[in-house]
Formats: sequence, structure tokens, C-alpha cells
Amino acid sequence: MDQKVLHINGDRFQEEVVRSSHPVLVDFYADWCGPCKAIAPVIDKLSEEYEGKVKFVKIDTDANQDLALQFGIMSIPTVMFFAKGKVEDMVVGAVPSAVFKSKLDSLIKKV
Repeated sequence: MDQKVLHINGDRFQEEVVRSSHPVLVDFYADWCGPCKAIAPVIDKLSEEYEGKVKFVKIDTDANQDLALQFGIMSIPTVMFFAKGKVEDMVVGAVPSAVFKSKLDSLIKKV
């Protein structure tokens, strides 16, 4: 897995996502989830492309059920886009790279 994508637990959420000075893409996933595995290489590639502009974080919903509940995660993968500590957008399910890029570009413009 690419080092540019941080794997965190709920105890680091405030520090890594809410208080981040950069926009943050948060990938809520589970190890057993096929579509989650399908988008993982896309997220890794985007983390390289947007390095220094966007922070990339992965959160295992099985290990962080409280956080998943807090954000109303009903299906995975769910990818949320945060700016200044607030959810600005989200995508549910496996989508093409172009969808993520469009949302990331829009997110960057907001900050």
C-alpha cells in the first residue's frame, strides 16, 4: 500500500482530518469489500498526483464502527471529501478516477 495514504483509527480523526490544513479525501472501507479493493489503486495513484494539495486517509469501518455511524456510512466504499474540517462532498461505491478528480479539483478551489 502506498505510504502517501494514511491508515488511521478514530482516535486520530480530529488531528488528521478535522484539523488538517489541507483538504482531505477519506476512504471508508473494509478489507473484505470487493469494490473497496477495486478503488484502492485509484486512491493510491491520486494520492501521488495530488501530493502536497490533498491529504488521503483510509478508515477501516469494521475497526471504527463509531466513526462510521457518526458519518452515516451505510455502504462501502464511501469516500468523503473534507475541507476545513467539514464534509464538502461524498461518493458511494466504486466510481471511475475521473469522478474523484473532479471532486478533488472542486475541493481544492474551495480552500
